[in-house]
Amino acid sequence: MTHSTHKLDDRWRAPLVATAVILALALGLFASSALADGDPASDVLATQPLFLPQDAGIPPAQRNQLSALVGSAASSGYPIRVAIIASASDLGSVTELWRQPQTYARFLGQELSFVYHGPLLVVMPNGFGVVAVGATTPVGRSALSGLRIGAASGPALATAALTGIQRLADASGHSVPIPPAVATASGPGSDDALPLIVFGLGAGVIALAWAASLRARPPRVRRRA
Repeated sequence: MTHSTHKLDDRWRAPLVATAVILALALGLFASSALADGDPASDVLATQPLFLPQDAGIPPAQRNQLSALVGSAASSGYPIRVAIIASASDLGSVTELWRQPQTYARFLGQELSFVYHGPLLVVMPNGFGVVAVGATTPVGRSALSGLRIGAASGPALATAALTGIQRLADASGHSVPIPPAVATASGPGSDDALPLIVFGLGAGVIALAWAASLRARPPRVRRRA
């Protein structure tokens, strides 16, 4: 009985371990999504300079422009974090701050104050919010005076963000030109591709585990009478 049980355990050990790994990875992804639902921008801006929601409809060329401009500003001595908020859903659990860019900028600045010190720009369809996170020197908000957002669309928000970043940097003595728009090959974003990669790898692990178990215990061939 013990010998038979040991064989059964050997046969199922690899598939069970592979399944456990896949479940752990999936739970990690779900936990990350749940965390992002609280305040997506604060989660992203804690480690990255740009928050560009997928549903904002910002073309890849403008995404590249924004990334290049923020990088150029940082290289010139003016690091800045930027959040484009195109809809109330981009605010996660703080939707009451929709269309209140300055109030949300202060809220977001408090969230980031433990990991970032410097200027923060928030762009909403109805205007801008600017704060100096953890800094004693105020940001030159007057640099955005007269700047308007043409429409509540992704391209309009991105254009406003580009001009806003340039003006704020210039007001602080850092002249940074807006880079040309360069489109990239279309394809799924990293956030969309990650679950597919994880589950694809998991399926491969299970297949290899089953193959290994079959090699270890090949199926018995029925003898001819």
